Amino acid sequence: MASRSYSNLLDLTSGDSPAFGPVGKRLIRVMTVAGIISDLDDENNNSVNSDSSSSVSQDRMIIVGNQLPIRAHRRSEGEGWDFSWDEDSLLLQLKDGLGEDVEVIYIGCLKEEVDPCEQDDVAQTLLEVFKCVPAFLPRDLFDRFYHGFCKQQLWPLFHYMLPLSPDLGGRFDRSFWQAYVSVNKIFADKVMEVINPDDDFVWVHDYHLMVLPTFLRKRFNRVKLGFFLHSPFPSSEIYRTLPVRDDLLRALLNSDLIGFHTFDYARHFLSCCSRMLGLSYQSKRGYIGLEYYGRTVSIKILPVGIHMGQLQSVLDLPETEARVGELKQQFKDRTVLLGVDDMDIFKGISLKLLAMEQLLFQHPEWSRKVVLVQIANPARGRGKDVQEVQAETYSTMKRINERFGKPDYQPVVLIDTPLQFYERIAYYVISECCLVTAVRDGMNLIPYEYIVCRQGNDRLDRQLEVNSSLPKKSMLVVSEFIGCSPSLSGAIRVNPWNIDAVAEAMNSAIMMQESEKQFRHEKHYRYVSSHDVGYWAHSFLQDLERTCRDHIRRRCWGIGFGLGFRVIALDPNFRKLSVEHIVSAYKRTKNRAILLDYDGTMMPQTSISKTPNSEAISILNSLCRDPKNVVFLVSARDKQTLSEWFSPCDKLGIAAEHGYFLRVKYDAEWETCVSVADFDWKQVAEPVMKLYTGTTDGSSIEAKESALVWHYRYADPDFGACQAKELLDHLESVLANEPVSVKSGQHIVEVKPQGVTKGLVAERLLSLMKQKGKLPDFVLCAGDDRSDEDMFEVITSAMAGPSLSPIAEVFACTVGQKPSKAKYYLDDTSEIIRMLQGLATASELAARNSSSQLSFESL
Repeated sequence: MASRSYSNLLDLTSGDSPAFGPVGKRLIRVMTVAGIISDLDDENNNSVNSDSSSSVSQDRMIIVGNQLPIRAHRRSEGEGWDFSWDEDSLLLQLKDGLGEDVEVIYIGCLKEEVDPCEQDDVAQTLLEVFKCVPAFLPRDLFDRFYHGFCKQQLWPLFHYMLPLSPDLGGRFDRSFWQAYVSVNKIFADKVMEVINPDDDFVWVHDYHLMVLPTFLRKRFNRVKLGFFLHSPFPSSEIYRTLPVRDDLLRALLNSDLIGFHTFDYARHFLSCCSRMLGLSYQSKRGYIGLEYYGRTVSIKILPVGIHMGQLQSVLDLPETEARVGELKQQFKDRTVLLGVDDMDIFKGISLKLLAMEQLLFQHPEWSRKVVLVQIANPARGRGKDVQEVQAETYSTMKRINERFGKPDYQPVVLIDTPLQFYERIAYYVISECCLVTAVRDGMNLIPYEYIVCRQGNDRLDRQLEVNSSLPKKSMLVVSEFIGCSPSLSGAIRVNPWNIDAVAEAMNSAIMMQESEKQFRHEKHYRYVSSHDVGYWAHSFLQDLERTCRDHIRRRCWGIGFGLGFRVIALDPNFRKLSVEHIVSAYKRTKNRAILLDYDGTMMPQTSISKTPNSEAISILNSLCRDPKNVVFLVSARDKQTLSEWFSPCDKLGIAAEHGYFLRVKYDAEWETCVSVADFDWKQVAEPVMKLYTGTTDGSSIEAKESALVWHYRYADPDFGACQAKELLDHLESVLANEPVSVKSGQHIVEVKPQGVTKGLVAERLLSLMKQKGKLPDFVLCAGDDRSDEDMFEVITSAMAGPSLSPIAEVFACTVGQKPSKAKYYLDDTSEIIRMLQGLATASELAARNSSSQLSFESL
């Protein structure tokens, strides 16, 4: 069933308007204020949940960005608006990669402010004609959201500017953050108006809407949601200074697919998730994924491309050809170096000018021969920093022109007035080299545009008086701190802060042999033309479809409040263990096998003191006193520690060191489950572990009788994990001919004899009960980590064999919602204790009833 809001917006379409789905009666108004829809009277006003059925067969993509790809112009008479597509908008261009069979709906703000009395009509027009849903924001809210939190706090921080003083980026302002969250909620409401949650894909763009995924996931647990960040993502040392760092990370993790331009940006995000949320990632068959409460959040690394068709069409314009001719005449016999940048603090315009000054100083032969044309687009933000950049740019240009200029020669030409797109294209065409010296930039498509324009066409070749049959050429000098740098392997990469190096790179670009320029251009053009914006969008949609493929078969429910909300997604066969259910089974069975892990199962991993408390001892004793039970504690700890801790439990079976040592009760002798000839391998393994312990602060070695364990729980998360991988490889190499296994676990690397697993204990227990003629009809196995999976596997496979009663009830239970061979889970150790207490209470009641019965019969 479609949602109420979804159906209402669909009703707006009629006649020849774009069809979104079933068309009903026309509504009087469109929702223009978040959370309010007036004049609604349809009967089906139930909210959409994850189990609603689809009413739309055609694939739909809802694209959400800060701004709609729409140009709005108020009519000259002052009444009404004229709208047209903004062909420069990336959100519009990416439609090329989605396929003709994918319907696209846009949600965002208009660049122009619309009077509240006009908003209904404007919203209806945009929906019917352009399939756009506008979000109208009050001016004050927009200023605090965009110019406040986005541009004063997120933008500087993501570009590595810390607010060390009020003048260096904005200090955190709680009111700005609240405005940011409010605007994201308004955008979520707009998505809810049009979404069919079981069929539609939602693609959210950029840092303006980073908490939007939480609002959407909270409303629709199975929404198919992708997010792409178009700015850099800073290193964890920078990002962790943000007071709302966890909120933003958790919000992004409510997406199914998160996209970044480069591996560096993705690596920084994954590092933040590891350090601040304790999450680790895995790479499987080329895909990077984060396990987050049973959901796999995929990471996509692919730089965006340009729209080839748009550039080609502008290159073909007569105006472009004419302007190329004018510029050729203007810069006759001179080599043009070109810079195209926004006038903001991160684009490095002044550094580029200083490099030009250094070039002319070190190579005076280029005077009168080389010109730097700097096109400075208006800044997108506002404030003191923009004014300072403008002042520095003008003063530097003036100094260079006064020092090296001649009456007929200006070494620096600064263009700070808005240019038509064809004019900018003409500058690309006549420039020998393009310079991008940004100190930090998310992607920057200027080099891509330059490469395509230098490929040109026959008409432009005639204007430039070059032979069309000859290979084309271009040169790029790009900052190593911009997103497109890794994909341009033929560019001269520079550190923009090193003025001398940039000047030498400019000289090298001018002096390079023609054949080399042609080779580099061909290489770049082949990449740029094949990895255009359509390719990028198509690839993202493919990965989003792959990631969301198993949504329908997952059981989902939400937990948490506010921005801490997240969805737990589990396999249909993996469910929470009901205490009432297991106690009921426990009461009606007679031969019970109970296997319990200790650390992380009965004792929290975070607890500093691991000694069992009186409650745990009491529960174990109650279970052991029941003659129908055989109880084993299975732990990785050494036998001395376990003997001391559980000495009050005289009937408790204990398996130490992952099952290498086993004792059926307190007064029995310890026995070994695996025969080991010697432990000479320790003399090889221990020095290697000591080497890594000495170089990894926070790590330690635990020496057991049968094993050596290297712990790194208290080391730096990234460095510790890196060292653990190196240690694992090192140990596997030096111990290749020894009868041992080298395993990595939760913050550990362990070396132990081959064949020693907790699964051996489960097999031994089932075998002992079978030998005594007591086939278990109840089995409980509880654990929390990878080593316990061996026990789960043994008791699950035993269900089909002779080791269990045909009517046996088996409960394999892991701690926490995660991929496991267990069929059941409980959330934490407190729930495990509560469940065991329920079983112990049942045993005590049964014992009292039996005692009363015996007393009655003796009368």
